[in-house]
Amino acid sequence: MSIPGSQITGSQVEDGFVLLCALASAELSGEQIERIANWDFTAVDWQEFIRLAEHHGIIPLAARNLIEHARGLPKGIDATLRSSYELNLKRGLWFAAELARIVRNFDLQGVPVMPFKGPVLAQSVYGDPGLRSFSDLDLMISSVDFERAKHTLAEIGYRPAKELRPAVERFWLRNGYEQSFDGAAGRNLVELQWALLPHFYAIDLNVEDLLARCGYSDVGGSQMRSLSPEDSVIVLSLHAAKHLWGRLIWLVDIAETLRIKTIDYEAVFSLARDIGVGRILGVTFWLVKNVLLADLPEAAERMIAADPSVPALGQEFAERMARAATYDFASTQYFRLILRLRERRSDRLRYLWRLLCTPGEGDIAVLRLPEALFPLYRVVRIGRLMQKILSRRDTKFADLSAH
Repeated sequence: MSIPGSQITGSQVEDGFVLLCALASAELSGEQIERIANWDFTAVDWQEFIRLAEHHGIIPLAARNLIEHARGLPKGIDATLRSSYELNLKRGLWFAAELARIVRNFDLQGVPVMPFKGPVLAQSVYGDPGLRSFSDLDLMISSVDFERAKHTLAEIGYRPAKELRPAVERFWLRNGYEQSFDGAAGRNLVELQWALLPHFYAIDLNVEDLLARCGYSDVGGSQMRSLSPEDSVIVLSLHAAKHLWGRLIWLVDIAETLRIKTIDYEAVFSLARDIGVGRILGVTFWLVKNVLLADLPEAAERMIAADPSVPALGQEFAERMARAATYDFASTQYFRLILRLRERRSDRLRYLWRLLCTPGEGDIAVLRLPEALFPLYRVVRIGRLMQKILSRRDTKFADLSAH
């Protein structure tokens, strides 16, 4: 794959990624269909291709497009692809029916809830529950409704994946952003989210505002709240940025949203400026354009051009994505990259302060404190961070000494 402006040549990047990008659309153009039909599949390493498709989360999408448009697929690969698509379709239909059951119970109890990603995205953007894979149901709620939401889930057989003391749970509602729930069909099937990102990211997008601006979608025969098109662009971009755009499916989600939805881009950019994520949005649009080769509206092109840092950052993430490289999300490298994605100095300072002082689950697990002393978890947090930094510095020194 040759990424615009990159020093990487096609021979240096996995050929499977080039094919994945060609297949990564729910609605292929005539030119894309012809390209797939004329592809030389004798040169494809199918074992590596399937591994890469699974890593990037697009195996059902790739399978559908290959089955419909490819010529000369090996018989065994054709059967494998059909099986993958059908298995994901069955799983998607089960999740859609389960989501409808959950939402009906929330409605009966009068607890406002808004599903996002998962079946809502598969139905409203891809138009097919078999084209988007997912492993859980994400439900957005207001933090003030958490207790009611937890009891509502309990009524239909869902229990917290990790039981927390009431004091810790109150603390987590202020400093965390989600809690997972297990059901009869498996572990971690439902996530209640009262914020989009952990507190330390310093991106304060109010869930109550998202709920107030919501629309409605039909999933599993039930009407349920869904993100407005404008909020969808922001939320999907933030989710991809949190993971440093490491999987192709997150770009496809955004490209399909831009293609399908009628979007007020001025409202999107206004919100992005308000919460300080203009650069994140610009990088997202750059990647959609340069990795998926998708057409962008003029307004999105302006967002890219508004920040001279966007192309270099986009290039860096695109090259790592093409190599299927992964990040250590607890590393200083990761936190430095997140810092570079914030365009305002005030947001970078807030991020650093919160990163230093916001306790996580690991910090709380280290020491059992009474609720009155919970502020001391900040000290625990700082101490553990310093220990981690010094430990890694010693490891690097030892590695250098060994050479």
